[in-house]
Amino acid sequence: MAKRGKRMREIREQVVRTESYPLVEAVELLKKSSKVKFDETVDLAVNLTVDPRHADQMVRGTVALPHGTGKTVRVLVFAKGEKAKEATNAGADHVGAEELVDKIQGGWLEFDRVVACPDVMGVVGRLGRVLGPRGLMPNPKLGTVTFDVAKIVGDIKAGQVAFRVEKAGIIHAGIGKISFDGTKLVENVAALVEQLRKLRPASCKGSYMKRITLSSTMGPGIQVDLGTV
Repeated sequence: MAKRGKRMREIREQVVRTESYPLVEAVELLKKSSKVKFDETVDLAVNLTVDPRHADQMVRGTVALPHGTGKTVRVLVFAKGEKAKEATNAGADHVGAEELVDKIQGGWLEFDRVVACPDVMGVVGRLGRVLGPRGLMPNPKLGTVTFDVAKIVGDIKAGQVAFRVEKAGIIHAGIGKISFDGTKLVENVAALVEQLRKLRPASCKGSYMKRITLSSTMGPGIQVDLGTV
């Protein structure tokens, strides 16, 4: 068995892994347990009781976090003409059409979110095998296939987070940085959980959320008391 370092031993002594903490206390403990010299990302994991193998239990969507993520998001927009100009003016990092498709097919993937105008989706469709598995394919349900490119680019840059349930029924999302004020992290968590509640599938009976866990890049997972979110 690998020997844990002093830092990890100290962190594990602070966190009781079998205990669920009130949200505010969990955030305070998470910030207290951060011992590294860089600004860690705070991740929220929500275990749902849904079965993503069934189309009517697929949970996916977006949420505008009130305090953003603290991360610079690189946005790529597929658009032509005036819409391309709108996307550029709104702050998109990469804008184009066929030339971007060729570049991506060549292995270039230096972007975090993808938006497309409906009139170029025929071109973007050629990238399904590249973008799909990475969760980057534009989707009308996520608002990323739209002619209102300026608004969606602005929303993404302001801290909009996209999420999708994994095969094991878990939602993962970055909800801020460890340097954020505790109140801001609490409010970001609440915003995401509330959005998940709104997206509860009608076919999901009984309990919906099994477990909520907060963690930082190098820190332990801290279970959150569901009743305090």
